[in-house]
Amino acid sequence: MLDNLTQRLARVMKTLKGEARLTESNIADALREVRMALLEADVALPVVKDFISAVKEKAVGEEVIGSLSPGQALVGVVHRELARLMGEAHEGISFATQPPAIVLMAGLQGAGKTTTVGKLGKFLKETQKKKVLVVSCDVYRPAAIEQLKSVAGQAGIDFFPSSAGEKPEAIALAAADWARRHYHDVLLVDTAGRLAIDEEMMAEIKRLHAALNPIETLFVVDAMLGQDAVNTARAFNEALPLTGVVLTKLDGDARGGAALSVRHVTGKPIKFAGVGEKLSGLEAFHPERMASRILGMGDVLSLIEEAKKGLDEEKAVAFAKKLKSGKGFDLNDFKDQIGQMRKMGGMTALLDKMPAQVAQMAGQLPVGAENKMVGRVEGIINSMTPAERAKPEIIKASRKRRIAAGAGVQVQDVNRLLNQFEQSQKMMKQLTKGGIGKLMRGMKGMLPGMGR
Repeated sequence: MLDNLTQRLARVMKTLKGEARLTESNIADALREVRMALLEADVALPVVKDFISAVKEKAVGEEVIGSLSPGQALVGVVHRELARLMGEAHEGISFATQPPAIVLMAGLQGAGKTTTVGKLGKFLKETQKKKVLVVSCDVYRPAAIEQLKSVAGQAGIDFFPSSAGEKPEAIALAAADWARRHYHDVLLVDTAGRLAIDEEMMAEIKRLHAALNPIETLFVVDAMLGQDAVNTARAFNEALPLTGVVLTKLDGDARGGAALSVRHVTGKPIKFAGVGEKLSGLEAFHPERMASRILGMGDVLSLIEEAKKGLDEEKAVAFAKKLKSGKGFDLNDFKDQIGQMRKMGGMTALLDKMPAQVAQMAGQLPVGAENKMVGRVEGIINSMTPAERAKPEIIKASRKRRIAAGAGVQVQDVNRLLNQFEQSQKMMKQLTKGGIGKLMRGMKGMLPGMGR
């Protein structure tokens, strides 16, 4: 996510940190680099001008001059201004209304609106224990209603049926009445989109808004649209009293300009960011954390939150006790750790939230190769006997040939896995001894398929 912007800005920040003293000249050079990086990331020109002037004003003021470490102080200014640009603090869904809290979802066709409705429903159910009902008012695309029904089933949330012959307002009001009578906390309303903004679509969504009087009106926009995302956001903001924005496909091949521009242009907070195809791929948008990620500092808080969501606590406790007892780390544990990592979105997703120097390891994985490699690792371990998993040291040449044949891989793949396991075993020993520095240095060995 935002890779090019992160690399450019992380480089500039590293240079600044090394400056013993800051002058107007080296500040100007650094800000010129920052300006170019933002423009290349498709950030709107007025946004770039506002950002650079704000940083410059604070950089030549008391905040930086006279500081013990002027370079680091300037990095702090850039970080704060980036966060301010994106909204300063996270703003979630408002529930300050008589239930159900109605959330109207608006946006163009193809922005990922229907999937986002499912993701948001799952997010509210799992993180805030809300009883969620979803309904589709897209009567022009029958497949949209079926898609939402399928997504709701996968997300484990309630679905209110609708059909192509009904009027959107009638569907929405019937769903609201149903939600009220069945004690739902939240009603998420999926609306029709078009390939481009047109008067008919805007008129319909205005009527829906007037009929429902929702507590939240969220604009769903594809982050990969760049400047177009900002223009579309502006048009929707003029037509509707938006309360927030959801950015989708922020993990795609996006230059990231929308993330930095859309708040400035609409004045509305980015509330959530969609990452990945899975229904668990929705994150609360924290501007200060995103600023840290963009500057290559990582996002440890979000990483911890992901870990809490994805990890099986009972297994984690049992694993910790086993390590503490000195029983060691075997291939069953190795397989479990890979499974837990997959639940958290895989190694690439984890590295995306780590500081730039660690995250660079993700670039060594070929695109789409991670799932294939993890599947191969699990297949090899599944081909082993319980004794071999518990005591990998007994796996000699003849056993390796049998395991490779059973997993449908080459003997060298089995050797590679055993080498990775040995590295992981060493790291676990370091962890139990409290050697976190050694653990980070050895982390490369945990990547399935690395070192080829």
